[in-house]
Amino acid sequence: MKNINKISIIGGAGTGKSTLANNLGREINLPVYHLDGIHYLENWVPIGRDKRDKIILEKVKEARWIMDGTYTSTLNERIEASDLVIFLNYSTIARIKGIISRYLKNKGKEKTDIPGCKEKLDWEFVKVTIKWSKTKKKTINEILVEHEDKNILVFNRRKKLNKWYEKEFNKKIEILGEKNEKINYRSRFNKYKN
Repeated sequence: MKNINKISIIGGAGTGKSTLANNLGREINLPVYHLDGIHYLENWVPIGRDKRDKIILEKVKEARWIMDGTYTSTLNERIEASDLVIFLNYSTIARIKGIISRYLKNKGKEKTDIPGCKEKLDWEFVKVTIKWSKTKKKTINEILVEHEDKNILVFNRRKKLNKWYEKEFNKKIEILGEKNEKINYRSRFNKYKN
């Protein structure tokens, strides 16, 4: 991954954007910005779209970063600035499995990527996740087509992402557990067949 200083990771909830961002950041020594961590204040209070977008666009001007999150209001600028775009374009079922798996594993724990917010799962979030392909995917695809000259990787399955990552870094994607110990959850990703 030579000459890669800015990476955008996009996709729906439950696709593992933050996990991938954390792994890539560690491997290629880039700072990671979780856009949900910018969007939400403590206890899941949104910061407001205008303020959030202003902060994101300021971060985009920095020389080196990984940003994970879709937020279509700034997506065009992030893709334009990126050396690499990774789109985790998983099926609705894979995304639902992802959010449920994450919730069961982290229920009640503070999210490391969104300080002051505990892992939660409610019906509204499930509905947003189910509708994501209809409400966001078309916009994302339109923006990606406008930037077809960019280095864009699209993964439709976790298994394909895992193979690419292992080929690039000769190691598996890891999830940081409590106290920052490394935990290998390869089997967690292998159970997804779609």
